[in-house]
Order: sequence, then structure tokens, then C-alpha cells
Amino acid sequence: PHNLFHRWLSYGNVKKDYFENREFSFTLGGDIYLRYNSFENQQEMRKTICSRLPVKIDLGAVYNMKPKDSKKVKILNFTAEERELVFDIDMTDYDDVRTCCQGTGICPKCWPFMIVAAHILEEYLRCDFGFTNLLWVYSGRRGIHCWVADEGARKLNNNARDAVASFINIFDGGQFKAKKVEIDGKVGCHPSIRRSIQIIDRYFEQLMVKNQDFLDSKERIDIVINLCQDELLRNELRTYLHDPKMRSTKQRWDALVKISQHFYSTSNNQISHQNRNKHKYFVEEVKLQLCYPRLDINVTKGLNHLLKVPFSVHPKTGRICVPIHFPDLDAFDPFTVPTIADLIQEIDHIPKEEGETLGSSRITEKTSLAPSLAIFRAFVKDIEAKLSPAATLLAKSDNKLEF
Repeated sequence: PHNLFHRWLSYGNVKKDYFENREFSFTLGGDIYLRYNSFENQQEMRKTICSRLPVKIDLGAVYNMKPKDSKKVKILNFTAEERELVFDIDMTDYDDVRTCCQGTGICPKCWPFMIVAAHILEEYLRCDFGFTNLLWVYSGRRGIHCWVADEGARKLNNNARDAVASFINIFDGGQFKAKKVEIDGKVGCHPSIRRSIQIIDRYFEQLMVKNQDFLDSKERIDIVINLCQDELLRNELRTYLHDPKMRSTKQRWDALVKISQHFYSTSNNQISHQNRNKHKYFVEEVKLQLCYPRLDINVTKGLNHLLKVPFSVHPKTGRICVPIHFPDLDAFDPFTVPTIADLIQEIDHIPKEEGETLGSSRITEKTSLAPSLAIFRAFVKDIEAKLSPAATLLAKSDNKLEF
């Protein structure tokens, strides 16, 4: 939808040449990669995309000059100035905790990891940072993206973006560190973390206990037990959870919660006051390690990092990278997202006379892409509603032809 994209990325011409200084990158057939494309207007963007036919389009930053002219100046004089604050969550980063799929595979049992991550991230962005213009997009294969389009978010420099990402990210240590989440019992649980745990609790039993059956083997039981850094509790958990009478993940998880809560109760004289405070959040730490969002930090903190645009066609699955209506997030099904083949078939079945009457700009309203376009259109209109009256008038001056 070229017109909607132009309206979005112009932001009511908030600055002179704002759209013209935006970088687009193309991946062409034959794995040919072209960076630093830019366009004077919507017409040039549409003409170039339709002639080049890129397999993939990525969106970058707004620079201090037109990216297509960057080769004419020294590299130090070509700098990224603004871009949306973006987040990328990929299912492959959950491979150590999901039991149903690995790698690029997804299924209804593991997709709720994305739902939990989006709910937690949405709360951070709206409640803790006060952002309001958020666009959630299905990546077309195994993940989700979030575009934060608020003016304050677009103006953040690399250090500020790093600070935002670091505040949200609670995982400590690399892939070789077993326990990645620790809550200081002496300080207490931060309100944002407490809120995240409440969100996880809404999904935990269905996702981890039923779908993932994450305590179904000795190896997985030991992985969870070894996250406990208190030797006394660790030994007690090992005794109970490996008991042959424990036959299901639900029995084992319920026992883990009950034993941990009793162990750190004030009536237990086995442990010191210091250890009671230090390790009392063990159950919460397990929930966070299993279900908390796993962000690709580099995507968020890099001002000049590129991200696939909404409405791209994923080259592996053929699925469209559709916007997600956040209030309906829990019902979103990635397996029903239209593919490019679906859209071609749907358009081919529209009677010729009706298609000619509709024209290319409205024919997609008769396809399964229509709800996604409505979500994107509402996102753009919400941005425009916050612009100055003059900018709003300019933004709406040509809003009929979307494609």
C-alpha cells in the first residue's frame, strides 16, 4: 500500500526531506542486495518497487541527506538521524525452553510464547515509557516485530535506545550461563517485573505445563532444579520431583511451587534470614526464564539497523507480514495469514467488471488482506491525528489511492 506507506513515513512532512532521506534496502532475485535506496515521493517509490520487484524490502533510518546520494560524500558526513524504535522477537531464541519445535518451525503449542512476549513488551512501552503509536507485525514466519512511531521514540539516539532495551531485557549472561534471571530478594521485585510475572501467570499453565510439558523428563527436571542456587532447597526439590509417584508435569510443577513457598516461609528454621531473602523469588525466576521476552537487542539499539517492512512477502513461507490488531492478539493465528498465492487466487476470482470498477487501489478490499489494511490504515490515521492541523491537512490531501 504505497500511499499509506508514504503517509506513514512522511509524518506530515514533520521535517523538510523527511521521506526523501529515508533508507530502503532491496533484496532482489539471485540474492542481490541493494542498500541506500531512497525516493523523492510516493510515485517514484511505487515505480521503483514495481520495476525492481524486490524479493524483500527492509526499512532503515532517516539520514542527514538522501541515502541514494551517500556515495558522493565522505562516510563520516553521512549519518543516521532518526528512525522508529523497533523490536524483533524470534521463536528460535526460545529453542532451549520449547519442546514441540526447533529452529524455524512453529506450531500452535509454541506460538503463545510470542503472545506473552508481546503483552509484556506492550506494557513496558505504554506504561513505563508512555509511547502510544505502536504497530505490531507478524514477521511472516516465526516471530513478531513492533514499530514504535512516536516522535520521542524516533528521536532517540543509539545510547538511549540501548538504555530502553537494557531496561526491558532482564536476561544476564550468554548462552553458556544456565540461570539467566536473578531477582535480588533484599531489594524486592521491581514493579515492572512483578507486572510481567502477572502476565506470564495468565498463560503459564496452558503454555508450559500443558503445551510444552516442560517437566516430562529427568533431564528437563534437572535443568529447572539446577536453576536453584540454594543447596538445601535444591536437594529437597530433587528428592520430591524425581519421586516415581510424580507422573506428570502438573504434579511436579505444583510440588515445586509448594515446596519452594514452604521452604522460605518464616516457620522454616533450616535456613538463615539472609538466605531466605536471597532466594525467595526462585519460582518467579523460573517463570521469567521460561516465558519472558527474548529480544534481539541489536535490532533495537542500532539507529541504522534495518527491519523488514510490513506487507512484505516472506520469501520462505510466502506469507504476508501482516499488522496485528493488538486487542485481538490472543486470537491471532499465524497459520491463517494469507500467502501471496492466496491473494493471487482471490483476485483472479473477482469478476472482471467488478475489478475494473474497483481499480487497483481498492481491489484488495475484496481479499483476505482487507482486515490487515484496515489495521495499518488506523495506525497511520492515529499518527496523523497527533500532527499539527496544517500537517494533518497535507497528509490527508491524497489518501484515495493506496496501492
